[in-house]
Parts: sequence; C-alpha cells; structure tokens
Amino acid sequence: MPSYLQKAYWWAYLHPRAVRFFEQQWLINLILWGNFNNLRDAALEKLGHSIEGKTLQIACVYGDFTPRLAQQLTPGAILDVIDVAPVQLDNTRSKIGSNGQVRLHQQDSSKMEFQDGEFDNTVVFFLLHEQPEAVRLATIAEAVRVTRKGGRIVFVDYHLPAVWNPMRYVMKGIFKLLEPYAENFWCKDIENWANLDRNQAGIKKRLFFGGLYQMTSIDLNAG
Repeated sequence: MPSYLQKAYWWAYLHPRAVRFFEQQWLINLILWGNFNNLRDAALEKLGHSIEGKTLQIACVYGDFTPRLAQQLTPGAILDVIDVAPVQLDNTRSKIGSNGQVRLHQQDSSKMEFQDGEFDNTVVFFLLHEQPEAVRLATIAEAVRVTRKGGRIVFVDYHLPAVWNPMRYVMKGIFKLLEPYAENFWCKDIENWANLDRNQAGIKKRLFFGGLYQMTSIDLNAG
C-alpha cells in the first residue's frame, strides 16, 4: 500500500467505515458541488454508448460510475478495473454483482502489470489530483502505455478555475485541509503532465462549473 495513500487518504478510502460512509450517491454529488452526474455522463458519452473491446478503469470510484460504465459494454466487451486497495475492490464488486464482463485487479496505477497497448479505452476518474507529482506522472505514462495506438484515454478531474470563479479560492482552502497534492495538480494541463505533443495525439478538453472540473480526452494517433 503506498505510504502517501495511508498517510493522506486513510480516512477516505482505506477504513471500512469510510467506505460505507462515502458510498452514497447524494454525498459524492455534494462533494463535487452537484456536478457528479454531469461529469459521469460526459465521460461515459466520450467512451461511447456501445463500448467494444477492452476498457480499463484506473482506480475505483464511489457512486454509480462503474455500474453505468459496465452497462454500456457490448456483448463480448470487457471492463478491467484496478485499485491498490482491497477494500475498494470489494466495494466495487458489491456494486457490479456477478457481471462476467467486469474484472477486478489489485494493482498500483503507477506500475501496472498489463501489456503495452492492451486496451482500446482507458478512463481515469478523479485520481490524479490525489497523487504526489512523481506518482501522477507515472500513472499518466502507464495509462498511455497500456492504451493501444488509435485508442482513447479519458481523464476527469479538477482544473484551475477561472479567476472570477469564487470556487478557485474556496477549493484552495479545502485542498490545504484535505487534499495535499491537489493544488500542485492545478499548475499544468493534463497534456503537459503527460508530456504529449498535440501533433502526436488528438487532445480535447472540456471544462465544467466555471473551470473547476475538466474532462480531457486523448486519442492516440495510430501512426
């Protein structure tokens, strides 16, 4: 178990009582200032209403994101979900039930065990801001590595809000109190964290809630 996770986020992801507390749809929506549904639906739409092939979800997500993603799989398609915390995998398993198209793996996002180009789609939903810079860089590099050329990666996470947005200042205080790595995440766009050349990858960014949230999709060029 990564030391940063045990130190900074035991209260949110590792303690069984925390999992029971946070696994409430209304609460997750409240934490995201009423934007969970919009962000979830935007990511699912970007992945496609009928998802074929192999899709990877990097890290478990509270709420109904994974069950909704599983519903969009076509017959024969597979969703692999990884997380470093067994309690999170158990929680996700309880939500998906006996769905044979979903497979769960205990893996570290910064050093995954999958082959290069193994997945057609990869999705990372509110993980990067919770990681120290070195781990974040490794996670993004791994997401690129395991996604095939011609495949798509979808990141949903925080974004530096517009100057006029009061949430820019509210969230700074919240980050200092609860999210020790999040403000550092604000200092670059995801494509810069990924060190990707726009000529080598199709990159699109969509902002939500005055810029507080982003969906960045990367289409890896087949050439």
